[in-house]
Amino acid sequence: MPRMILNETSYFGAGCRSELVTEVKNRGFDKALIVTDAVLVKSGVVEKVTKLLDEAGLAYEIFDKVMPNPTIAVVKEGIETFKKAGADYLIAIGGGSPQDTSKAIGIVINNPEFDDIRSLEGVAPTKKPCVPIIALATTAGTAAEVTINYVITDTEKRRKFVCVDPHDIPIVAIIDSELMASMPTSLKAATGMDALTHAIEGYITLGAWELTDALHLKAIEIIAKSLRASCAGKPEGVEGMALGQYVAGMGFSNVGLGLVHGMAHPLGAFYDTPHGVANAILLPSLMAYNAEFTGEKYRDIAVAMGVKGVEAMALEEARKAAVDAVQQLSIDVKIPTKLTEVGARAEDIEALAEAAMADVCTGGNPRPAKLEDVKDLYRALM
Repeated sequence: MPRMILNETSYFGAGCRSELVTEVKNRGFDKALIVTDAVLVKSGVVEKVTKLLDEAGLAYEIFDKVMPNPTIAVVKEGIETFKKAGADYLIAIGGGSPQDTSKAIGIVINNPEFDDIRSLEGVAPTKKPCVPIIALATTAGTAAEVTINYVITDTEKRRKFVCVDPHDIPIVAIIDSELMASMPTSLKAATGMDALTHAIEGYITLGAWELTDALHLKAIEIIAKSLRASCAGKPEGVEGMALGQYVAGMGFSNVGLGLVHGMAHPLGAFYDTPHGVANAILLPSLMAYNAEFTGEKYRDIAVAMGVKGVEAMALEEARKAAVDAVQQLSIDVKIPTKLTEVGARAEDIEALAEAAMADVCTGGNPRPAKLEDVKDLYRALM
């Protein structure tokens, strides 16, 4: 049965981080643990938030040990830091990694029986909502601030595992494009293609339905219009990407994804490949692989991507037009085209494919995937 789980409250627009103080006071919170990374602290992005807390006399401590592809060890350290700080809520400042780390911390604090972290994989039977999280996004891609998903890296086993839990969604999301404006161009490109992958996979996943279809098509349209401009440093592009990635998150969080994410997660675990880059390299090939199992949906994607004359095309031509439009966008924002460019090795294909087949996202793929298919897909992109 379809369902929709979203934040209690979300704010949008340049400067909307000012609403943080109102939310904290109205909810009666006492002390925050801010979960972020050292780069955002050093660059001054975190200060744009802490300044508001300081001016309002609100207490907080900062945990800035998060790194890309956050690990079990970092989550455990964050849990101990939260306890020692005497905090009663979390403020997540960052992209997917700080957001995911916050979710894992918040879940375990209120559900300590999962303190091994690995047992959170999949749909864990947690009983209590996580510690309240107020999420401030600094990248336009992951949409982690609006999803019920998070991803943790198990370095010991060289794998990433996906956790899906309605109890982990932040109660408040703040989508302030001013916090995203200082992203390096390469990060804007990678996170933007991550957002596009969310929208496209969410649109064709087996769980898709009318409401999420509407969200995903609109997200594709916004992203296709905004990503190039965002990478060029234009404020309207950054603002558009801030909205587009959130709209995609509203959809895919509630219906799942597919094989692109299933194959991207092992690349992050094996080589620390940025998630958006992995998705972007894989997306066109996986779209071609899935095409015959998507009905008319690629025609809709091509229209949303801005391709002209799609309505008059034969179905096969329209499908190719959708794939080509996605490929061209990826090229225009300078995403690598081969997995070897991000360190992937042919001798790892067997292990990568086995990990992809075990990934929770793979089950939503419209075309049933076989192990040999996945090997061939990796091999073709080496």
